Amino acid sequence: MITFTDVRKIYHQGTQKVVALDGVSLFVKPGEIFGVLGQSGAGKSTLIRCVNQLERPTSGSVVVDGQEITKLSGDKLRIARQHIGMIFQHFNLLSCRTVAENIAFPLEVMGLSRLQRRAKVEELISLVGLQGKADAYPAQLSGGQKQRVGIARALAGEPKVLLSDEATSALDPQTTRSILDLLRDLNKRMGLTILLITHEMGVVKQICDSVAILNAGKIVEKGYVSDLIARPESFLAQEFFPRRNGYRAKPGAVLATIAFAGEQASQPIFATLARRFDVDVNILSGSVETVGDRRVGQFHIELAGQKVTQALNYLHEAEFEVEVH
Repeated sequence: MITFTDVRKIYHQGTQKVVALDGVSLFVKPGEIFGVLGQSGAGKSTLIRCVNQLERPTSGSVVVDGQEITKLSGDKLRIARQHIGMIFQHFNLLSCRTVAENIAFPLEVMGLSRLQRRAKVEELISLVGLQGKADAYPAQLSGGQKQRVGIARALAGEPKVLLSDEATSALDPQTTRSILDLLRDLNKRMGLTILLITHEMGVVKQICDSVAILNAGKIVEKGYVSDLIARPESFLAQEFFPRRNGYRAKPGAVLATIAFAGEQASQPIFATLARRFDVDVNILSGSVETVGDRRVGQFHIELAGQKVTQALNYLHEAEFEVEVH
């Protein structure tokens, strides 16, 4: 649904050149929720704004639903943008308009009649759970309600793609969860492809199917969330499962990280190691998490005993991900 190919974006600030995106290539499948994770200044906002050409890449191409949007301008670009919705961190609502009027705004731009607009607005208000708020003004709404208005407005043009620019970072944790639940529901119900940027690991954990990690304008890691978390060496796994640093293994013991996913998460693996190989298992850190519909886990452990090598071989043969330190 969205393809970035070697996208570069360079800003010029006086005599200085700032590289915001440095050869970014990404592929977002139809109907998936794709997260772009990174800290401030990583290039996330620039990346997402290249999709609807609020920012034009210096080089490279962006293709949305089979159309190379980087080649469009004027009326063709305006029409293409109608199929790409966008929600923002600070809502960007018109304070002088009611909820219904804010949602109706893009429909006015598209030229729908008053009757058509009214029917569509009622449908969208119900879709995002804002019944009874049609005549309220933004100042009378909570942050979560404002974001629901923003989502409804973004959906007015019946887009195939929804862009989320840090849409939950201004909200409290409980409201964040409810907005993410709404986005996941819309994704499943409408087959909506969602590209979201965030600096919050919890957002990736709750709703993302795939993720790319952006650092200094470059993609340093990308893939399915559950696959990345199941690899001990991945950046995402290390962020999900912080390790106990500075611990020194006891004489003769071995430090290892064990990662697992799916059915493996239900196996009593440490009890099996202790019973079958007579090894001591000291769990230093780790946990089991549910990501999407899949359980994944990672543990940093210390193994001691005469058959540590055999125990590690057993884990490899059982297709656990094992990293020995």
